[in-house]
Amino acid sequence: MEKQFDRKLILEDGTEYRGYGFGANISRVVEVVFNTSMVGYQEILSDPSYTDQAVVMTYPLIGNYGMADDDYETATPTIGGLIVREYNDLPSNFRADRTLGQVMEEYGIPGISGVDTRKLTRSIRDLGSRRGIIVPADVPLEEGLQRIQETPVPHDAVFRVTSKAIRKSKAADPRYRVVAVDCGMKENIVRSMNRRGIDVTVVPCDITAAEVLDMAPDGLFISNGPGDPTDVTPVIDLVRQLRGRVPIFGICLGHQIIALSYGARTYKLKFGHRGGNHPVRDLTTGKIEITSQNHSYAVELESLKGTPLTVTHLNVLDGTVEGLACAADKIFSVQYHPESAPGPQDSGHLFDRFLALMEENKHA
Repeated sequence: MEKQFDRKLILEDGTEYRGYGFGANISRVVEVVFNTSMVGYQEILSDPSYTDQAVVMTYPLIGNYGMADDDYETATPTIGGLIVREYNDLPSNFRADRTLGQVMEEYGIPGISGVDTRKLTRSIRDLGSRRGIIVPADVPLEEGLQRIQETPVPHDAVFRVTSKAIRKSKAADPRYRVVAVDCGMKENIVRSMNRRGIDVTVVPCDITAAEVLDMAPDGLFISNGPGDPTDVTPVIDLVRQLRGRVPIFGICLGHQIIALSYGARTYKLKFGHRGGNHPVRDLTTGKIEITSQNHSYAVELESLKGTPLTVTHLNVLDGTVEGLACAADKIFSVQYHPESAPGPQDSGHLFDRFLALMEENKHA
C-alpha cells in the first residue's frame, strides 16, 4: 500500500508542496530558502542564522550520516524547518549519536521529505524567497494562507538567539583576548580563534561600549546572525563608538553591521546566497576563493561612496559586496564564512589577518 502524504508546505502565493513528515509534528510559518551544499546538513540545522527559515536542501539525500555531538554550531538549534527530497533515518556513520529526525523532534523543528525540491528551488530562484507555512496535509489552503497573513514578520531574531550571559572560551596557549558579540554566532568561529591562541569572551548583542572597554580586549569580533541587519541597532551603535579604538573583524551579519555603522545601506537579495560553492574575488590579490555563504541581505555598493570603507572582495556571480576594510580604523569584514573553508584554499587566513591587526595595534 502506497504511503499517504501527511504534511505539506503552503507558500504565500498559494502553491502547495506535499510530502512526508519527519522531525517535530508541529505547524510553523517560515521564510522558505534553499541551500546548495552537498554535505553539512548538521551545520546548517544548527546555524542560528537560519532562525525563522525553512531550508530546502538541493542535494537529494539528507540524513544518511546522522548527527554527531561534536559538530553542532550552536547548543540549541533554532532553524524554522527542513525540506528535502529523500530523508534517510538509518544513518551509516560511526560518529553518529542520533538521527537527524530525532534531533529535529527534540528541538521542535518540522521537516518534510518527498518534495520535488528541484521544482521548489527553481521557484525560489525565479520568484524569490517567500513566506510559507508547514502544516498537516489535511489543512485547507485558505486556512494556511490566512495563518501566513496573520503572522507578523519577526524583527527580533538576533535578540532571541544571542547569548543570555557572558561566557569565555580559552585557548591552549593564549596570546590575545577578543570580545565576540554574539548575534547568532557559529561555534566554529570561536574554535577557529582558539586554535590561533585567542581567548574569546562571547557577549550578548546588547553589550555596551563601556562594558567592552572595561574588558580591555585586543580586538572586537562581530558575528553572523539571522534577519535584517537594520534591526540590530545596539550592535550598529557599538561599532560606531568603538571603531578606531580597537581592531574590529566582522563576518556575514557583522559585515553588514559594520557597513551600516559608517552610514552605508543594506538591501534584501532576491533569494540570498546559501551554499558552499560561491566564488568570491579578492581584489587585493586577484585570486578567487570558493566560499561558504548564508545570507539574505547585502551591502549596497553605491551607498559606500563618501564613507572611508574600501571594497576588498566582490562576488563573481552577481557583483555583490563581499568584503570591506578601513585601514585607518583597523576594521575589516567579509560577507562569507571563512571558518567553513569549503574550497581548496583555507580562507582561515582572515583570522590570521585579524591576529596581525591586533599585533600591529599592540605595538603602535
